[in-house]
Amino acid sequence: MELAHSLLLNEDALAQITEAKRPVFIFEWLRFLDKVLVAANKVDVKEKQKKLVEQLTGLISSAPGPPTRKLLAKNLATLYSIGDTFTVFQTLDKCNDIIKSKDDTPAYLPTKLAAVACVGAFYEKMGRMLGSSFPDTINNLLKALKSAESQGRGEILLSLQKVLSGLGGAAASCHRDIYKNARSLLTDRSMAVRCAVAKCLLELQNEAVFMWTTELENLATLCFKALEGSNYGVRVAVAKLLGTVMATALMPKQAAVMRQNVKRATLEEVLELMATGFLRGGSGFLKSGGEMLKGGGSVSREVRVGVTQAYVVFVTTLGGQWLERNFATFLSHVLDLVSHPRATQTHVEAVYSRRCVSFMLRATLGGLLGEKAQIAAGKEICQAISKQMRAVEAVVNDISGENKAGAADVSASQHVMVCALKELGSLVQSLSATASPLIQEPSIGLLETVTSVLLHPSMAARLAAAWCLRCVAVALPYQLTPLLDRCAERINNLKSSPEAVSGYSFAMAALLGGVHQCPLGIPHSKGKLVVSIAEDLLRTAAQNSRLSLQRTQAGWLLLGALMTLGSSLVRYHLPKMLLLWRNVFPRSSKELEAEKARGDSFTWQVTLEGRAGALCAMRSFVAHCPELLTEDVIRRLMTPIECAMTMMAQVPAIIKVHGAHLKASAAMVRLRLYDILALLPPKTYEGSFNALLRELVAEFTLTDNSANTTTSLLRSLCHYDDSVLMGSWLQETDHKSIEDQLQPNSASGSGALEHDPSSIYLRIPVGEAIPGPLPLGVSVIDASVALFGVVFPHVSFKHRLQMLDHFAECIKQAKGVRQQAVQLNIFTAVLSALKGLAENKSTLGPEEVRKSALALVMGALDNPNPILRCAAGEALGRMAQVVGEATFIARMAQTSFDKLKSARDVVSRTGHSLALGCLHRYVGGIGSGQHLKTSVSILLALAQDGSSHEVQTWSLHSLALIVDSSGPMYRGYVEPTLSLVLTLLLTVPPSHTEVHQCLGRCLGALITTVGPELQGNGATISTIRSSCLVGCAIMQDHSDSLVQAAAISCLQQLHMFAPRHVNLSSLVPCLCVHLCSSHLLLRRAAVACLRQLAQREAAEVCEYAMSLAKRAGDSKDNTTINLNITETGLEGVLFGMLDRETDRKLCSDIHDTLGHMLSSLAVEKLSHWLKLCKDVLAATTDVGGAVAFEVEKDEEDSEKKDEMDDDTMFTGLGEDDKSKPSVAPRWVTRVFAADCLCRIILLCENADKVHFDLAAARSSQAKNPKGDLLVLHLSDLIRMAFMAATDHSNQLRMAGLQALEDIIKKFASVPEPEFPGHVILEQYQANVGAALRPAFSPDTPSDITAKACQVCSTWIGSGVVSDLNDLRRVHNLLVSSLDKVQAGKGSSSQLYSESATTMEKLAVLKAWAEVYVVAMKIKKEAESKPAKPVRSGEDDEEEEDLGADVLPPDSLITLVQPELPSLSRLWLAMLRDYALLTLPAEFSSQLPPDGGAFYTPETIDTARLHYRSSWAPVLHAVALWLNSTGFGAGASSTPKVFEELVKDRMHLMLGVSIEFLCFPRPEEPIEHVMSCLQALCTLLESPCAKTHIAEDQLLAVELLNVLHRLLLTRDPPAVQLQVTAVVQETIRAAQDHLQRQRSSKGEKDSQASLGEGGDTGELVPGKSLVFAAMELLVFILVRHLPQLNTRVKESPSHVPLRPQRLPEESARLVANTVSILAELPSLCSPAGSMTILPTVLFLITGVLRETAVKTSDNSVPVPVSPALQGIKTIITSPLVRVESIHTQWTGLVRSSLASVLEYSQPDMDQVSMLTAITLFLLSASNELVGVTVLQKGCMDRFRNALNSSDPWVQARCYQLLLSVFQHSNRALSTPYIHSLAPLMVEKLKAVERSRPGTAAELQSVQEGIRVLENLVGMGEEQNRVQLLALLVPTLVSYLLDENAISSVPQVSKALHDFALQNLMRIGPLYPAAFKIVIGAAPELKTRLESAIRANQASSKAKAAARQAQPAVQTAPTIKLKKSFF
Repeated sequence: MELAHSLLLNEDALAQITEAKRPVFIFEWLRFLDKVLVAANKVDVKEKQKKLVEQLTGLISSAPGPPTRKLLAKNLATLYSIGDTFTVFQTLDKCNDIIKSKDDTPAYLPTKLAAVACVGAFYEKMGRMLGSSFPDTINNLLKALKSAESQGRGEILLSLQKVLSGLGGAAASCHRDIYKNARSLLTDRSMAVRCAVAKCLLELQNEAVFMWTTELENLATLCFKALEGSNYGVRVAVAKLLGTVMATALMPKQAAVMRQNVKRATLEEVLELMATGFLRGGSGFLKSGGEMLKGGGSVSREVRVGVTQAYVVFVTTLGGQWLERNFATFLSHVLDLVSHPRATQTHVEAVYSRRCVSFMLRATLGGLLGEKAQIAAGKEICQAISKQMRAVEAVVNDISGENKAGAADVSASQHVMVCALKELGSLVQSLSATASPLIQEPSIGLLETVTSVLLHPSMAARLAAAWCLRCVAVALPYQLTPLLDRCAERINNLKSSPEAVSGYSFAMAALLGGVHQCPLGIPHSKGKLVVSIAEDLLRTAAQNSRLSLQRTQAGWLLLGALMTLGSSLVRYHLPKMLLLWRNVFPRSSKELEAEKARGDSFTWQVTLEGRAGALCAMRSFVAHCPELLTEDVIRRLMTPIECAMTMMAQVPAIIKVHGAHLKASAAMVRLRLYDILALLPPKTYEGSFNALLRELVAEFTLTDNSANTTTSLLRSLCHYDDSVLMGSWLQETDHKSIEDQLQPNSASGSGALEHDPSSIYLRIPVGEAIPGPLPLGVSVIDASVALFGVVFPHVSFKHRLQMLDHFAECIKQAKGVRQQAVQLNIFTAVLSALKGLAENKSTLGPEEVRKSALALVMGALDNPNPILRCAAGEALGRMAQVVGEATFIARMAQTSFDKLKSARDVVSRTGHSLALGCLHRYVGGIGSGQHLKTSVSILLALAQDGSSHEVQTWSLHSLALIVDSSGPMYRGYVEPTLSLVLTLLLTVPPSHTEVHQCLGRCLGALITTVGPELQGNGATISTIRSSCLVGCAIMQDHSDSLVQAAAISCLQQLHMFAPRHVNLSSLVPCLCVHLCSSHLLLRRAAVACLRQLAQREAAEVCEYAMSLAKRAGDSKDNTTINLNITETGLEGVLFGMLDRETDRKLCSDIHDTLGHMLSSLAVEKLSHWLKLCKDVLAATTDVGGAVAFEVEKDEEDSEKKDEMDDDTMFTGLGEDDKSKPSVAPRWVTRVFAADCLCRIILLCENADKVHFDLAAARSSQAKNPKGDLLVLHLSDLIRMAFMAATDHSNQLRMAGLQALEDIIKKFASVPEPEFPGHVILEQYQANVGAALRPAFSPDTPSDITAKACQVCSTWIGSGVVSDLNDLRRVHNLLVSSLDKVQAGKGSSSQLYSESATTMEKLAVLKAWAEVYVVAMKIKKEAESKPAKPVRSGEDDEEEEDLGADVLPPDSLITLVQPELPSLSRLWLAMLRDYALLTLPAEFSSQLPPDGGAFYTPETIDTARLHYRSSWAPVLHAVALWLNSTGFGAGASSTPKVFEELVKDRMHLMLGVSIEFLCFPRPEEPIEHVMSCLQALCTLLESPCAKTHIAEDQLLAVELLNVLHRLLLTRDPPAVQLQVTAVVQETIRAAQDHLQRQRSSKGEKDSQASLGEGGDTGELVPGKSLVFAAMELLVFILVRHLPQLNTRVKESPSHVPLRPQRLPEESARLVANTVSILAELPSLCSPAGSMTILPTVLFLITGVLRETAVKTSDNSVPVPVSPALQGIKTIITSPLVRVESIHTQWTGLVRSSLASVLEYSQPDMDQVSMLTAITLFLLSASNELVGVTVLQKGCMDRFRNALNSSDPWVQARCYQLLLSVFQHSNRALSTPYIHSLAPLMVEKLKAVERSRPGTAAELQSVQEGIRVLENLVGMGEEQNRVQLLALLVPTLVSYLLDENAISSVPQVSKALHDFALQNLMRIGPLYPAAFKIVIGAAPELKTRLESAIRANQASSKAKAAARQAQPAVQTAPTIKLKKSFF
């Protein structure tokens, strides 16, 4: 199949392949040609044009399939438009001849159609270039149109449309002909033809003026007729035509108007015309009088739905601005529609009309208007409502009864009210907090208006008003409590008015139902209020018969609504509720009998309503308070429920006696009963199964019901994927809410609140805007079916069999329509039961049950109703799943096989093919593997049956199911299936969209089956892959949106498995175009695909999208692409979509797509993304609602393009030159943009630190001007955060404050390069203050104030602002909030729940705590610094005014100080609360009954969360406060009281900390852990705390154990460091305590047993502090130095590590750990210390060994100093002087030294090791004297060091030797002197020959001389001469010749000076010996004398300098960081 890649068709290759593959080969060539022609060289094209034309025209007569002919025509047209045009007329004539041909055989049809397609393509591409040939062509086409069959008619009409579009106004002479011929086809019986006519006429109306002038009425009538019996596609097309024509009639196109003076239609005329369609359908205009109006059936629903869509198209075409100007007219018009008697002939019709009008309003008002304009529209709606209400009141108050017509008006007005209120509610809810002007403005009086409707005589209107109030409360939660109060007050005041009781109770119920959408809730007391009102209503119901019904209903409704508030509130009222429920029902059957005897029809109605209400409240309780459903409560609920069941059986008898009007109330009781039973576990009512099932079965088999009501559940019980067979995909369109009316089941889509008032407080189903319960008759059947599914699995087999047999009998008995209805219901019940069985994992039962079920199902597989066939297939599959036996499955499959082989009728072939698919779907590939081959072969055969498209659809659908469920087992059938799919795609006419959709499903399933193999390069895989790509290409070109969506999802699958083979450069532009599609499913598919692409290849996706924008700009003909991508690219388009789309899945995918793009691109294209966010955020509501922008046709005018705003580029539907309005971004989009901003900051932080360094950023930008860094955009960031934080919308304010906090945190420390000492954020302090201030106003919701407190503390603590006066602004905000906290609980009027108050108060305390912590930190730093002038190193002038702009170091603390007394009290109270709230559940009895300082017992669960987020900083603050005030020492009077106080506070603080650290939840932020540890550390610094923790050793042990656990779970080094700090404080506390004990004991002997380990030396784990500390410290050491662990070394896999430098943080950790380790022995008794010392010394020497690594700058590694210090501490410890342990001790010291000596490595730090050895020698001399092995080792070490080539090592060695030589214990020092002194002397003598060249070498010599001098001093008098004889000549040899002095280097001269000084000092010290030595060697004397002379001769100034010198030189120049000796 490899294409010969030339322009021409490779005919040899074509001849070689089989007949079957040729169409695919040709199609692939045409695809190739289509891509290449445009890009090819014109010369090449012209060369080959003749041959190409021949090949292409040859193809016309080869009967090409639909996709091929489309491509063929396109290529021919492109070829002529690129190449020469002279043969075009020949080709055109050839096509015309084919069209004229009289051959009508089906075989010739494709050729004719191809010719028609070519003609269309020529004219579309070349238009007027074809000159005057068009009249013949058009006439020819019109002639053919008359005789053509439906496929031909469709194709001809499409071609005509193209001819018209290509010729434009030039074809005016033929317009009338086309119009006349086409219009009759608008009512063609083929739906595809109707669509084609609509499209053709839509093209025609662009130029044909008569269509929207003289012919306007006729065209409208035609359209109405076309809508009768239409399908969805026709409705969309005709609505588009009708709407566009009407819009054009109102606002004609300029050009057309100028040509002829036309009379423009007025708005009234146009609307009147549309209204005729809505009210009267296609029956013509009845101009005559009223008698005609009264008669006449209702309008067909299809027409009404189509006209509704046309209204929307009409308004959309005219645009948002038009709507804004004419909204009042439009509103009154659509409201009049619904008040017209023709629209409301029956109740269901009225509901349908209302839904249509609501759809018109929502689609136009919701989408086209910006927020400002929507508020204006809201005003208009309010006025319309109050106008209606005034009219109603006039009628109601008219007592005389003169106004007869009034009553009709009132019933009509209810529908107007419902529509207006519903739209008003939706409007307010979508505006959310931005709707506040609408509520607050008194001139509108929205709340008054809506509340007035609560008294409307009609229930529907009252419910709608209640719903509207719920919307207001959800949008503006601060209205919730006042509204509840107002309703409560009105109910109490207007108790005597039935409407008021009903209306206000509806409103209260609705408001209570809305609480769950308001996170801040309502005050707890409102629950009590509702209960008392409800009780009162129920109690007084019986007093007044006029009101008893309303009061009963209202009382129960309120109690049901109360339940939605959840367990925490209902818990308090449960006992009362249980009592009320018990009392509603009779206690026993006796009472029931007595009841029956009493009462009339009215009392029975009230009784039944009351019981229905009680059951409804119970159901609400069970649904919303699952935590309260204990065994006991369920038992008590069952009493009334069982009673209700008994009563059910008696009701028919009661109805017989008292009349049929009780039927509705009885049905309501049944509905409620079924509902609650479905929620309870079936086990609880097993005893009543028999009676219950009798009722249920009677219900859905319509036994006592004369109406043929069907259930609405069947669709939802069938599988979602079967939607293509049932048409239920309509539920996925933008028109769902009106298309539902046309579904076949009873009352479908007629949901309305008045059908079930309880729905006003229930949760709204996802995706619905407003609850729409179905009419009672349908709801009861639905409920019975659902309950049947719940109960069936628990029933005995015998019983199941009876029911199934009964079902068969019922179906047999019923006839005609009734049979269909009964069958539908029974099937739904059976499906429901099978589903229940599958969920319960139970089986269907023995053979006879299966048989009966199977008979039932098989019977329905041949039912003419497709929905029943679907249900039967589904039931069969589910049965196979439940039975789960191979033989049973085989039997079912075989039955279908046999049937399919013999049957010829469509019905049974479709039913049984679906049965096969369902079997495979539910049993899976493994269970049905053996039938796979047969199933596939049969279905492949059926799919080729061209005679019935229905059979093709069903068989392909089943095939897709089989491919899906078989998985890899299907691999063998992939090729044949794929080739069939391709063949069908190439041949099935495009009008059979269902077949194409199923082909798409098959292709997708096949791609998944092949899976990752698709990446391969083998021949078969390549073929499969190219077939898949061809299939996708064909579907992408299909005209139907669902098929295009299938193509996209196939490509998405392909991209997942074989990304390299999916061509993004063509896919992405295609997806971008689909984003503007009018079909929801296509937009969803496009966005879902983009989301996947953006995850991997975001950059490419954005690039290709931009290239599409460029192409659209370049191409002259603007018709091709109707999409506006501007410089904001695809991202801008997606942001714009967020404003228009309401579908949740779609919006979440857009969010994800933008998120992926942001993650990959934001850092590189920073300014682009920031501009995007800024443009979205900058669009505040103050901008006009809809802004018009001229969009130029010639896009080349680039300046114009740049001026346009990004979001204004989205077009309306009209593609003309009119202004194309767009909407400013809505608040939801702005919130998303603010979140993006925070993500960008985070991404930059992870990418590169340069983003947060202004100096670096500027320099990098100078180097690379294109580079983009965040810090350069700081002012934009602040501005965006500011805009968001000060917006109307609360969600946006939250996001803005969050962004502000992020900005402060990330940029607080960035210095300002131009003003050293300042940071860049300082210049923005005014913005920050201004952004925070509004959040502290009294009417701000608590959550925003809480967030703002957080930002305040971040800002104050960030240290950005140093001037107190500037800080005061923000500080005052916190002070004012603190006053609010102190004011106590009931200070402000409560709008929200108590937990909201808790949240706000805790946020304030947390903020103060954070500020205090920072203040104390600053204070501590200031105290630890030495006092010095603040700014040194600056110019002197600045020193004067220091006071003004530099703070005293404790400035921040002065702000907090005044508040501390109250703060500390509040903080402690808060910690006490927190401590109580963290108690486990079993201690709940210990909680205080009336709550804590900041929470109430009712809101305890939500309060916990608020405490959890704010306790940590408070704990830290309290610790600091306790530490700084000595536990508040001044306050308490007596020491005893003070001790108690300390104890209490310590218990609180330690309790909270240990509880938290025991088990920090993984989601706890690391800051909490740090705060907690810092608090502990601070706390333990205070003496009181130390005493407390030391006295209770178990407490300290527990603390250390908990810290050890913490180290195991938390990694960050900061946490570990902080842990070591806490351990250190704990150990210190124990040391101090032991010290006190020891000093109090006094005598020596008693000390031995003090300390841990006592006399035995045993340390008990769990009780021993030392043991706990060791555990923890060893863990840290081994974690950071795993080499210390001997087990690691012994393991076979161990590779010895070379010591290496630890990272800085680890080094500090190890250092701290070692310091603590060394302290531990001091806590033990002598015996105890011997237990731990071996370990301690082993670890310390190990650390020394591992970390003493040589460094380049000779610095000492961090852990080494503490290790050396530790060795010293241990060796010099007083404990070791105790006799009892002397021998052990000696052994220890020796072995420690030995282990140090053993160690040697090339890069070891010799100096540190020598220091350690020296330490041992000096501190433990007694133990080491005379141990020759060790002595030799030490000497070797020193010798090596002396011989070292590194002068630094030598120098340090000399220093250390000096300390050894000088040791007081001569027994120790003498051997060393004897051994090492000679070597030293040699070394020093050698210096004469190689004088030092560097300072370090010089220093080494000087140190050596010092040692020698000291030796001379130490020697006895008699040896002095010998000793001096070593020293003096050496020194003299260092002196220089006087001539040489001037020329030698500085270092050498320094040595000379040093030697001279020393000689002059030694002489006077030992005069006699000195003389002897000098005298013995005359040359020494001469050298010395000449040196002295030279010295004296030099100037005095030098002498002065020289006198200073010895002072400098005497001190050793090398000092250790710490002195160890």
